Amino acid sequence: MFDVKRLLEAALKARTYAYAPYSQFAVGAAVLTSSGEIFSGCNVENASYGLTVCAERVAAFAAVASGSRELVAIALVADLPYPPLPCGACRQVLSEFNPTMWVVCANLEGQQRCFRLDELLPEAFGPDFQRVQKNKQA
Repeated sequence: MFDVKRLLEAALKARTYAYAPYSQFAVGAAVLTSSGEIFSGCNVENASYGLTVCAERVAAFAAVASGSRELVAIALVADLPYPPLPCGACRQVLSEFNPTMWVVCANLEGQQRCFRLDELLPEAFGPDFQRVQKNKQA
């Protein structure tokens, strides 16, 4: 599979950089690419709450900004009594790059859960839907 421990360590480290002055809820994430590179991200809040960006999207966008678009897995870490799950917006963004990627969720106590993204977001909206709509219009 892949080195879950290494991915979780990167997410845990990224969590320390979270900018969460409003919620005090720090989240770290790290994505693994098909080439074995890891890109991390943390949540970044904003006084205009709608402009806040989740750690998962920051990590995915960091990978894409570096030229990596084949995401294999993502890990996220937060301080909750249970392993956190990505929000719906993050699930949709991640699905753009690999609808079957692995999602490893962990809390600070070491509890973990692992899913395939398509389990968390079945029948996701994606590029295939766009092609179907264009074909119907032709």
